[in-house]
Amino acid sequence: MHILFLSRWFPFPPNNGSKIRIHNLLRGLSQHHTVSLLSFVDEDDAEPDIAAASVVCHSVRVVRRKPFAPDGWQARLAFLSVTPRSVIDTFSPDMATAILETLANGSVDLVVASQVDMAVYSRYFRGKPAIFEEVETGVLYEQFAHAESLLQLLRYGLTWAKHRRYLRLLFKDFRACTVVSRQERELLRQVVGGIETIEVLPNCIDLAEYEGVNEQTQPNTLIFMGAFSYNPNYEAMIWFVDKVLPIIQSELPDVHLTITGNHQNRPLPPAENVTLTGFVDDIRPLVARSWASIVPLHTGGGTRLKILEAMALGTPVIATPKGAEGLDGEPGKHLLIADTPAAFADAVIQVLKNEPLRQQLAENGLALVREKYNWPAVLPNYLNLIDKVVTP
Repeated sequence: MHILFLSRWFPFPPNNGSKIRIHNLLRGLSQHHTVSLLSFVDEDDAEPDIAAASVVCHSVRVVRRKPFAPDGWQARLAFLSVTPRSVIDTFSPDMATAILETLANGSVDLVVASQVDMAVYSRYFRGKPAIFEEVETGVLYEQFAHAESLLQLLRYGLTWAKHRRYLRLLFKDFRACTVVSRQERELLRQVVGGIETIEVLPNCIDLAEYEGVNEQTQPNTLIFMGAFSYNPNYEAMIWFVDKVLPIIQSELPDVHLTITGNHQNRPLPPAENVTLTGFVDDIRPLVARSWASIVPLHTGGGTRLKILEAMALGTPVIATPKGAEGLDGEPGKHLLIADTPAAFADAVIQVLKNEPLRQQLAENGLALVREKYNWPAVLPNYLNLIDKVVTP
């Protein structure tokens, strides 16, 4: 079978959560089918590693992506449209042309459009069997549902209404879609509807890529993995640094927090012993050296790859309920869960002070990843979905 995979992210190297998922999907699919990759690359990215992608994919073509400019004239005019502003402002004629040219010889059997950024081009492959890969509605819905003022309610309500209507239109061009958790599936069915086959395919990792990482752990070290370009990550760190870290440091003054990812010069509350590394090519050694990984998210959707990566490296995890949402981990066994500043601080202090607890969480977390979140174990479900879509 010949699959055309459309990607918002160029996943070589796989250095963020979306890229990790796409990278592993491409590797898995290419072992069974011929895969052609059409991918955006961001304007500020270095030249894409086409050679690395070509080892996995039959053909590779990239298009520079125009970033969303909310204050630009095109985005402002889009306030008057029923189509989401970001769709109008970032639309790429070059990507549309690339899709049409790839389909022209008639050899493509299936199109996989990864995330809404690529599903918006469905009219250019309409009529082909297609899968809408990784639909996410949680972030925009939560902004609307948890609006704190009339102005926010109007603003987020308009955004959500446009997005929901647009998804319903897009779904007409797809035979199936995937989501990363049961929660996302239920939300999609409840507030959007319009598609019968919604397959839960959790975010996973390839455990083999983590087994060779051996680092000496450093006492009283915490790590948070997440770029501040994703606003839930930024909000999480403001909350943790401002409200949780002082409680921890009052009992363990030498605790040190490392935050990885592009921080975009967004400020945090003042605090001692906090290091912002910026983008890191390989975060695995930093995670493996840490005594605990924190995931204090209060908004957002999906399955947290940062949790799976930490577990794969034997690093205990402390998360909020929202941070661990979508995972089948058992609180107290695979990770610790806490929501308030005092409870979260207490959970962190427990882990840092209690070596047997750290060891227990590390072992159980690794076992959970091996059983339920290892790509080789999950990929057959995706291959079965493909077969059903192409030969319904």
